[in-house]
Amino acid sequence: MPVLPAVLLFLGGCGSRTATTIEEFDRAVYAPRYASGFEIVGREGSRSTILRTKTSWQGAGETATELFIARDGETPPAGFTGEVLEDDARRIVCMSSSYVAMLDAVGAVDRVVGVSGIDNISNEYVAAHRDRIGDVGFDGNVDYERLVALAPDVVMLFGVNGASGMEPKLRELGIPFVYVGEYLEESPLGKAEWLVAAAEIVGLRADAERRFAALPERYDSLRTRVAAAAAGTARPRVMINTPYGGVWFMASTSSYVARLIADAGGDYLYRANDTNRSMPIDLEEACLLTSQADVWLNVGSVASLDELKTRYPRFADVPCVRKGAVYNCDKRLTPRGGNDYWESGVLRPDVVLHDLIVILHPEVLDESDRTLCYYRQLE
Repeated sequence: MPVLPAVLLFLGGCGSRTATTIEEFDRAVYAPRYASGFEIVGREGSRSTILRTKTSWQGAGETATELFIARDGETPPAGFTGEVLEDDARRIVCMSSSYVAMLDAVGAVDRVVGVSGIDNISNEYVAAHRDRIGDVGFDGNVDYERLVALAPDVVMLFGVNGASGMEPKLRELGIPFVYVGEYLEESPLGKAEWLVAAAEIVGLRADAERRFAALPERYDSLRTRVAAAAAGTARPRVMINTPYGGVWFMASTSSYVARLIADAGGDYLYRANDTNRSMPIDLEEACLLTSQADVWLNVGSVASLDELKTRYPRFADVPCVRKGAVYNCDKRLTPRGGNDYWESGVLRPDVVLHDLIVILHPEVLDESDRTLCYYRQLE
């Protein structure tokens, strides 16, 4: 008989660990050094955390979304209005291929049970387990019956110009979700640092922190090396992209791609856009910019110089095309169309930077160190 009060006392002690107010979650569990779009907070004596996403979509401003990861049986604090994940996620639906790469990087890719556009994913695990990983479709045309059948603990999603269209239905179905906004980061290292946020969802943050810790040194070493070697010399002028959906978009001067080009010793030609999003230009301006370029990067689905000339005849005689200085980031393309540049490349900015140095300043590197990983020269 005296055992019962002891058990009740023990249970009461466990219950006392549950937070009572949102203000108690004031401890910085992880404060990113490079990423601006997320933070992880907790409270003293608790393993539960709140993953707070501050840039959930373009133009989100001060809008923040939150995921409470409840551990040790804790319940969300009073005043919490975000999503709730019961313990570390074991079954995950990824609405972007980069999320698959993040989970793969910390050894948790086997927790992926659903993806968006399975043919566009290059990850080897996903390719080998197509029979057990469901394709739920794309935002705006999601197969919610399949999604429910996958019984996910959480859906990792993104917004473009606003909240994801999946939000209302996921709330109705009671399926927790979390925004992952790595694509909005302007810093290459900041983009890669979202690995830590993804790892927190599966309880492997420490592994992600160790993996990420080595990246800045490798990246900065390359950046410093090319800056010193190319000092006082002309920076190669760089044009990017081709029309997408009939529109030629150009990244801003503070964007991820512009920063990579600058860190590789290049001069990004388009300076009219200093916003936080890509802007369209007309064909006349694109032709003028390309005619001034020493190198042309990221030419969409174009596979060869002949195809480029056929598809865009006005550009056939510009200097960078005549000399073959056209490169695409599709070297690691799968037969089904998955491009690893958009997956593991997000987490390996040092390797992407190395590629660009090979393209823009090969003299900085030893001849044996000029192999491209994600890029290839069009022939």
